[in-house]
Amino acid sequence: MNIVLLSGGSGKRLWPLSNDIRSKQFIKIFRKPENSVPMETEYSRGYESMVQRVYRQIKTVDKNATVTIATSKSQVSAIHNQLGGDVGISVEPCRRDTFPAIALATAYLHDVQGVGLDEAVVVCPVDPYVHDDYFAAIQKLWELAQAGTANLVLMGIDPTYPSEKYGYILPTSTDAVAKVDTFKEKPDAATAQKYIDAGGLWNGGVFAYKLSYVLKRAHELIDFTDYADLFVKYDTMNKISFDYAVVEHEKDIAVMRFAGDWKDLGTWNTLTEAMEESAVGDVRMDAACENVHAINEMGVPILAMGLKNVVISASPEGILVSDKNQSSYIKPYVDAIDQQIMFAEKSWGSFRVLDVEEDSMTIKVTLNPGHRMNYHSHERRDEVWTVISGRGRTIIDGMEQPVKPGDVVTMAAGCKHTVIAETELQLIEVQLGTDISVSDKKKYELKTT
Repeated sequence: MNIVLLSGGSGKRLWPLSNDIRSKQFIKIFRKPENSVPMETEYSRGYESMVQRVYRQIKTVDKNATVTIATSKSQVSAIHNQLGGDVGISVEPCRRDTFPAIALATAYLHDVQGVGLDEAVVVCPVDPYVHDDYFAAIQKLWELAQAGTANLVLMGIDPTYPSEKYGYILPTSTDAVAKVDTFKEKPDAATAQKYIDAGGLWNGGVFAYKLSYVLKRAHELIDFTDYADLFVKYDTMNKISFDYAVVEHEKDIAVMRFAGDWKDLGTWNTLTEAMEESAVGDVRMDAACENVHAINEMGVPILAMGLKNVVISASPEGILVSDKNQSSYIKPYVDAIDQQIMFAEKSWGSFRVLDVEEDSMTIKVTLNPGHRMNYHSHERRDEVWTVISGRGRTIIDGMEQPVKPGDVVTMAAGCKHTVIAETELQLIEVQLGTDISVSDKKKYELKTT
């Protein structure tokens, strides 16, 4: 089966663990199965993120599933870091809402991956908290679309309460698979209850179609020839959702009911409900604590005493201590914080900023075995690397040399350099200059023998 996972959004509501390049789906808080490979960082050893959990669940249900993630350029490194290089990625040059993203991903599947026009694909969010039965239902949804049940086949979630956060699908019958009568926007609680009484289902943003259907609709709305052309023109496209561009204009729509567990983990309150443990990382609580959850990415302990209904989160970005219900109102406060990225996962490993001064920055860099940084230079800063663990090789202006713990490597501004990890390699990088910026980087092709 073909699956497109939509991975968008920024990290506002789950600050300080998330930021503009580390969205909620990359936070490692779910206990991994015992036979899984341990994580790289100490705090998350034995844990997995939402995207890792969803990818593992898909492969459990269908080991041959073709998985493509539609995402922004800023998330590509984290995806490669957490899922490896086998997953397909449809990169959005800029954010243009769900219809352009889905149109681009569909063109990617056909023109780059070679998926046939008559083959079906399921589109779903990357971050629901679900169990394997959800992906068994996803496979059934794909089969319904492949069989031509309707031009669009949606998954409708059986509501557990009259939610005001979701739109509603009203089917024509209570059958397991039924035609759709109408859609309703997010209601108030009283109206939501009326929809539920009438057999309404939550719209979880999951749907299936044949590639030819969405590509036809895309060509009707956008002037493009193929994937490459659409990619180049992407920033000129109107921002419009898939619902407005496609769903509202389609008469032949079916919906399949899903009655299993399904949670949208959009806030700290809902996220902690899905945590299997009350604490991740070095956290101590006294016996008087009730309904307290804490996640600690820092190298110092957190001690909580006598707290009730509280979430605590600590990372290099900051520290949050909040009443769980109040935590859903975090966004405007985070918007007012102007801070550089202090932690990020890259395709080659990760980095964590340790110290920032006016003319210097100190960073701890971890490279995964067999990976390397881009071969690059900086015009406005010098760098010093001190290897603290592992073994590897550096290439400085074309000259290669081995490195081990205790070795110090210096690079003047304008010097081309990279480091290659043979084992997991950790180093302290000190950047020295009056204008230290992420934009001060020029990449080069690395020719190796």
